[in-house]
Amino acid sequence: MSSQGLTHSQRKMADAGVHPTAIDVFSRFYELLDGGATGTVPEADVAPLTDVTHRHDLAITTDDATDALSRTALIKLNGGLGTSMGMDRAKSLLTVRDTTDGPLTFLDIIAGQVRAARTTTGARLPLLFMNSFRTRDDTLAALAAYPDLAVDGLPLDFLQNREPKLRADDLEPVEWPADPDLEWCPPGHGDLYTALVTSGALQQLLDAGYLYASVSNSDNLGAAPDAAMAGWFAASGAPFAAEVARRTPADRKGGHLVVRRSDGRLVLRETAQTPEEDLAAAGDIERHRYFNTNNLWLDLRALAAELDRTGGVLELPLIRNPKTVDPTDPSSTPVIQIESAMGAAIEVFEGSTVIEVDRNRFLPVKATSDLLLLRSDVYELGDDFTLTAQVEAPLIDLDGAYYKLVGDFDARFGQGAPSLRAARGLTVRGDWTFGRGVVAEGDAVLEDAGEPSSVPDGAHVGPGGVLGAV
Repeated sequence: MSSQGLTHSQRKMADAGVHPTAIDVFSRFYELLDGGATGTVPEADVAPLTDVTHRHDLAITTDDATDALSRTALIKLNGGLGTSMGMDRAKSLLTVRDTTDGPLTFLDIIAGQVRAARTTTGARLPLLFMNSFRTRDDTLAALAAYPDLAVDGLPLDFLQNREPKLRADDLEPVEWPADPDLEWCPPGHGDLYTALVTSGALQQLLDAGYLYASVSNSDNLGAAPDAAMAGWFAASGAPFAAEVARRTPADRKGGHLVVRRSDGRLVLRETAQTPEEDLAAAGDIERHRYFNTNNLWLDLRALAAELDRTGGVLELPLIRNPKTVDPTDPSSTPVIQIESAMGAAIEVFEGSTVIEVDRNRFLPVKATSDLLLLRSDVYELGDDFTLTAQVEAPLIDLDGAYYKLVGDFDARFGQGAPSLRAARGLTVRGDWTFGRGVVAEGDAVLEDAGEPSSVPDGAHVGPGGVLGAV
């Protein structure tokens, strides 16, 4: 074991004020990493998940649903900066919809969903954001526009822990004097459980009488409050539940749920945990039918008991994430980021379960192509601030050279998103700027013209390119 690298990392974390429990969690993962653990889940060790209840089949009375929601808190993971889209602040501050009352960000829509659910059900429905040290200030400043969101006695946010990036060659904490902030990284969203304890938020929720938590990513606006789901989870008696959805060809990569043969427990297998020789089997959507939406349900009492039993260190599987210390500079020092997935806790709790949901519960924004869909007329924003697809969402493929970064994307769609309701797909190659009122139809394609080009106002785009204004 590289005890020196671990000791230096522990000292660096302590000097930065990281909670001792978070240091213990990091130390466990460090020892696994240094011991050669890869966290892989071979296909031979698992069986497909087959027996799944569907959200549509629930028969929950209104009283039971409302009662369960009254004992439920919402937790939104909000530590992402959107660096892959060129952002340097919370992704949740991106504009999702333009309305007659002004632009709405992820945070605006989340606030609207919570307020609407409170009005409909009478539940207090606390909302807590897990922020990172890079997203906290901007997020709280934006949420100041909603003074009624906070519930008395409970925080509006708690802080995700941080840990040092490790040099890939010797597992020493990396040094980067040009920007010391880049020496640190979040520990992945598996840190949720540690952060709930170290911040005191878990005990505050229990003391206030809350028994359950509905957890989701702040960039997934499909995960609106759902009283019937709360009622189902309360009645199930399960300590932990994950929402899953049927995989499509677009979901061949990514986390999916499997059953461990040795003990029958549910296991989350991420792509990074799949041996290369098993990638084809893992990507077989007929064999492994369900992907993880990262929408979770927690019994807070069961979580507190398990954390107490383990001294705050849940036995989550390791995710080894190779990066460079400066993510924008591939020539900078290679590092390893130690991470874990919050959904992986499903294997920790005996009696964990899953529920199948429709894809309207899963609307993540990981790239500007996802953002274009949410801004388009494919989705309608209801009075309760839920987004509902009006047609099957088309496949969007935008040229990364011109649309990957939010600033470049916004400049090329400055007149608004094109209508996509009549499109099966939209593929854009090259540098195209879209005018106002553009309509995409069928398998719409824009080929690279070799120079910056424009789609005129009111033009239709089809399989053959621009069809002209109509």
